Amino acid sequence: MRMARFTPRFWVSAVVFALVVAFAVLGPLVFGANPGKDVGGLYDPPSGTAWLGTDDLGHDVFTNLMLGTRTSLIIGLVAGLVATLIGVVVGLLAGYHGGVVEEALMGVTNVALAIPAIVVLILLSVAIDFRSIVAMAVVIAITSWPWTARAVRAQASSVRTREHLDVARLSGARTFDILIWDVLPYLMSYIAMAFVLQVSGAILAEAGLSLLGLGPSGSVSLGIMLNWALVGESLLNGAWWAFLPPTILLTLIAFALLMLQSSLDEVFNPRLRRGRRQRGAAAGAGAGAAVSLVTSGTIAAETLDVGAAGDPLPEPGAGERTVGSGPDRTSERSGSA
Repeated sequence: MRMARFTPRFWVSAVVFALVVAFAVLGPLVFGANPGKDVGGLYDPPSGTAWLGTDDLGHDVFTNLMLGTRTSLIIGLVAGLVATLIGVVVGLLAGYHGGVVEEALMGVTNVALAIPAIVVLILLSVAIDFRSIVAMAVVIAITSWPWTARAVRAQASSVRTREHLDVARLSGARTFDILIWDVLPYLMSYIAMAFVLQVSGAILAEAGLSLLGLGPSGSVSLGIMLNWALVGESLLNGAWWAFLPPTILLTLIAFALLMLQSSLDEVFNPRLRRGRRQRGAAAGAGAGAAVSLVTSGTIAAETLDVGAAGDPLPEPGAGERTVGSGPDRTSERSGSA
């Protein structure tokens, strides 16, 4: 982290995501939140009473937006954490042990990848009677871990052949200690980026399930708001405030997390860091060369201006004069030279 040089793209994405989190966490505390309270009629337009209008039940869209963003973020964080944890454990064991263990774990992973995730999500959501926030997060995590497991397995396989692991084995270290202290630190950068992608994918997956009416029970999320707008025919009624705010927030969250992941890749990847330094050095060298050319051109132009004014340029040796007499003649340059 001492060598990290965060790019402007990182700071932009971090600030956007921090603002969304602040809106979801601090918004209900600052503005108050009563999602079941009727503040108007059917699809009332934005006003001083309801800043973003009302939905098909007369509830405040702004209040639902704050609570829905918080629910979507919680589901995304929990699902991302569970999916990343499962993928890291499976990938570490498969990549470190190799052989039969690797073939068995990767076989299960390939089977999970072959099954369409949306089908599993729908079946599991239908099978659960009461879909709480945590249950929805676990359901999404069950279908999201295989890609992380495959990538971690590849990274762990490359680390397995390093000499310090042989030293650890010869010293009598246990497998668990080797995985935690000798293998896992080399994978932390990728695990961090994978976690960010898992959170983004989980939030979008929850929005898709909720749009189909399979969202968390007894709560509001961004996907559930879209489902309400779809069922209430907000588009036909011209009530853009019912579906546009949750759509914009989902877009902002996905955009911020994806840009954050790509900027973290530039921070952790030595090749990208080296390329950025080389581009910076080339730009500095080009600027210096441009300044030198401009300076040389200015000097040449001034010389030509002096010659054109009627003062002849000094000839070679013309600035020399003879001082003294006899054989001890001494030549020195005049001040004009």
